[in-house]
Amino acid sequence: MTAGSAEGGSAARAAAFFDLDKTLIAGSSALDFARAARSAGWIRRRDMLRFGAEHVRYRLRGTSDEATEALLAEVTALLRGRSERELIRMGPQVLAGILPRVYPRMLEEVNAHQDAGRLTFIVSAASDRAVRIVADVLGMDDGIGTRYEVDAAGRYTGRLDGPFMYGPGKREAIERYAREHGIDLAASYAYSDSASDLPMLRAVGHPVAVNPDPALARVAAEEGWEVLRFEKLGTRLKIAAATLTAAAVGGLAGLAATRRPPRRQVPLAGSLRR
Repeated sequence: MTAGSAEGGSAARAAAFFDLDKTLIAGSSALDFARAARSAGWIRRRDMLRFGAEHVRYRLRGTSDEATEALLAEVTALLRGRSERELIRMGPQVLAGILPRVYPRMLEEVNAHQDAGRLTFIVSAASDRAVRIVADVLGMDDGIGTRYEVDAAGRYTGRLDGPFMYGPGKREAIERYAREHGIDLAASYAYSDSASDLPMLRAVGHPVAVNPDPALARVAAEEGWEVLRFEKLGTRLKIAAATLTAAAVGGLAGLAATRRPPRRQVPLAGSLRR
């Protein structure tokens, strides 16, 4: 196993850094945020359908720098003027969507590193609060995510509060974290599915490609990195199709509801989602 044994005296100062989307979990956590935003009335039904379609594409083909930057712009615009409390209240619903999609194989990796005396972290472009919560629930040491600026009134400004946790931003973050906490990156591990995380993977002594996209697979082969493959295309296609179907059904159900006479609403117990 990748994390099998401690490395002498350096293991106590070593760590393992895990990307979240398509590495620790199947698919994208952005879809869970979109579902919660839809429940909260932040986005329209057509936007939810688009998020569902983008999630399918992401699961099958991965993402690009352009798509990621576009998503960041959309999220910051969506948050602008919203209160921090509103986002906090979406946390349980987001978590409820993420946790069932955690790969058991990757939890084994996390646990093996912990048993070997290494610290374990999630490093993700998702919001810092969400990443820390997921890390805590999984029993990991900490999470490092994208931070959004909040003004004195507790409302989001639409600007970032620190680096975007993508590409070079991830490397910058783990290098800073390593300096502050005495972590030896040369003795550490990093896991990702995407070539966009090459800066983070090259910052550690033991990079591991997880169900890698074609670009990362090429680099891993050229540089002799370990590769973990356990998600099959057929499974991904089935899950992707189910995701898109569920989103479409939700949209059609909502459309049908607008055409029926209103009926008496019965209050329900509070629901969850990001």
